Formats: sequence, structure tokens, C-alpha cells
Amino acid sequence: MKLRKPSGMTAFSLIWVGQVFSLIGSAMSHFAVGIWAWQKTGQATPMAMIGFFGFLPLILITPIAGVLVDRWNRKLVMALSDIATGLTTIVMLILALTNTMEIWHLYIIAAFNGIFGSFQWPAYSAAISLMIPKEQYTRASGMISLAETGSGILAPILAGMLIGSIGIKGIFFVDIITLIFALSMLLLVKIPNVDRSQAEETGRGNFWSELKYGFNYLFTRASLLGLQLVFFFGNFFASIAYALIAPMILARTSSNATILGSIQSVGAIGGVIGSLVLTAWGGPKRRILGVLLGWIGTGLLGVALFGATWFIPVWMAASFLGNAIPPVLNGSNQAIWQSKVAPDVQGRVFSVRRLVAQVASPLSLLIAGPLADKVMEPAMQDQATAISRLLGPIFGTGPGAGMSIIVVACGLLMALVGVLSFNFSKVRNVETLLPDHQASPAPAAPTID
Repeated sequence: MKLRKPSGMTAFSLIWVGQVFSLIGSAMSHFAVGIWAWQKTGQATPMAMIGFFGFLPLILITPIAGVLVDRWNRKLVMALSDIATGLTTIVMLILALTNTMEIWHLYIIAAFNGIFGSFQWPAYSAAISLMIPKEQYTRASGMISLAETGSGILAPILAGMLIGSIGIKGIFFVDIITLIFALSMLLLVKIPNVDRSQAEETGRGNFWSELKYGFNYLFTRASLLGLQLVFFFGNFFASIAYALIAPMILARTSSNATILGSIQSVGAIGGVIGSLVLTAWGGPKRRILGVLLGWIGTGLLGVALFGATWFIPVWMAASFLGNAIPPVLNGSNQAIWQSKVAPDVQGRVFSVRRLVAQVASPLSLLIAGPLADKVMEPAMQDQATAISRLLGPIFGTGPGAGMSIIVVACGLLMALVGVLSFNFSKVRNVETLLPDHQASPAPAAPTID
């Protein structure tokens, strides 16, 4: 007798459990690599450049990936993306075992992960839209945020404690094991076929016409385009700030990995609480309020507060708030998009959406390191410069002071993006100006379960 594979919310929950374990392993590896890079170079630029090389291929390939995700089996795409990520971790383990790992290796690995990450996110988002009812979209986003942030509670502390005993090699091995578990959960479940909608019929054609469709869909809907421009500008400033927060803490604490790990774990607790609140609450009735107020709150409380002091309890408070608010922000945004865009075209549309939201991030990461290492940090080393005389009484001088100023400025600008967006009616009223999608069922081709 053939066993029936789990489907619906059960299937989503199994995938989610697998992701929790995988994200713990990935977060441990990410933490360990960051500590290794800082100890090797003592600069913010290499850490920011790892992020740059991860973002760049993701931005370039995302629109193409979206078209292919709509054409291919979503479950297969997700599985192949997981396998590719596992292969890069194996490569890092081999490099660590042979003591040949260099900074430039991490750049190549980040780029490789970026390529496959461009397939993973639209496939995962579109699969969720098929698996669960529309009214559960915001709660599902809350669970996803819970997985992402919950994995960070133990990961930084575990990595900080274990890196001294099992080393970076052991942490890579843990990452590989957790990824295998996540892949097993994915292979266990059933993801439904895609129903044909009117939007899909309109967008069907050859590869290039389908690629063009994703851009046309977004750029002919001013409200959705405006919503993504909020993320374009917000992410520009957020990427600079978040690239510098970890090196700022390490610089202020004489490279104390335990303090950094503790602050990140407190942030993860905040993320878990924010995700649990979103999961239980379902988000604000007007989801756009969750988006815009979320940007204001994150900018002021989660970023600007971080850079405004070097007092560890305040860092922990900022880390907590900076991770508790984004689940509501991102969950509200995701629910808007999943409600407005038909599932069978979400791959190409969501990929273009992601391109617009994140295209500025690689530029931010290129700016962050040199701005900190070459401009602000040297300017704040003592009271010899005009900048240090003006801002030194507020931010102090010495290692990390220059990065603190940048972080505060970026947090204030993130909040300003949210404030100014309330003045644009097409963004403020996106939920009423655009109708929810109505998919029309039609026979679909068999898919791989």
C-alpha cells in the first residue's frame, strides 16, 4: 500500500521544522566565519564584502530564476538549492581541515550561495501559497520568521562556546548534519500542483516574454511598485548599518566573541517573540501599517539605538527590538503580495519584486566597509579632527566610534523612509487599490512529489 505524503498545513509544518534545524546550523557557520574573518583582518571591509558577493549574483539572476521557478517543479528547485548550499559547506570544511581557507574563498562561496539562493526564495514563497489557505499567509510568515530568528537564540552562543573546542571545522560539520535533516523533511511532503489563473494565461510565452511579464506586472501597478521602493530605500540604509554592527561590537569589546554572541542571541529572542506575536495575532488588519510603522520602529529602536551607545545592556535592548519588529514588517508585506499576486506567476513576479527591493544592497555593502575603515574610523581615533571634536563627546573616540556614527545615521534614515511613505496614497492604500487574486482552477501537469 502506497503511503500518502503529508500535505497542507502539516506539510508546511514539517518543512518548517526542518528549516529550524538547518538555520541553526547555518547561523552557527555564519557566526564562526565572521569571527574568523575579523580575527584574520581586523577590518569591517572583508565582512561587508562577503555580503556583497552573496548579494550580487542573487540580484543579477533573480529575475531569470523567477521565470524558471514558475516553469519547474517548486519542490525540486527547493531541494536542489538545499543541496547546493550543503556542497558549499562541505567545501569550507575541506578548506578548514587542510588549513588553506582564505578570505577570497569566502567571496566565491558567497557568490555560489547567492546564485542558488535566488531560486530558493521565490520557490519557497510560491510553494507556501499553494500549500495553505490565503487567510493563513500572515501566520505562515510569522512561523517562517520564528524559524529564522529562533535559530539565532542558541546559534551565536553555541558557536561562540564551541569554536574554542571543536573549532570552525566542527561547526561546519554540524551545519551539514542539520541541512541533511531539512532536506529529508522536504522530500517527505507533498506540494500541490499549480492551478492555471488568468494572470498565468496572460503571462505565458517563451522565456523572454515570461521574463518581461514579471517586470511589466510590477511596473504597471503603481501601488506595488511604490511598496517595493519603500524596501529599496529602507534596505539601502539597513544594509550599511547591519554590515557594521558586528564589527562595531567587536571593535568596542576587543574582539570579545562571547559578548557578540550574547547580544545576537538576545536579538534572536526578540525575533522569536515578534514572530510568536505575529503568528498568534495574524498581523494588523491594515497590513500596510505593519510595513511602514515597522520601518520606523526598526530604524529608531533597532538600529539608531544600537549605534548611539557602547553600553552592553542598551546594545542588548536594541538587538531585541531590532529583531522583534521585522517579523511584523516582513510578514505584513509578504501577506499583501501573496494576496494580490496569483500563485502560478509568483515565481517571476516575486523575483522582480526582490530585485527592486534589494538591488541597492550590494552598493550599500561596497560603501559600508571603506566608509568605516578609510573615513569614519580614522577620523574618530582621537580629538585631532573636526569630526571627532564635534561628535566625540557623544560617541566617544577610538575603535568602533566611527562605525557607531554610521549606524545611527542609517537608523534615522530608515525611519525617515517609513515616515515619508505615509504621504504617498498609492502606497498607503495598496490593499484597497488592488484586488486580491482569484485563481481559476484548470487541469495541471503532473509534478514530482
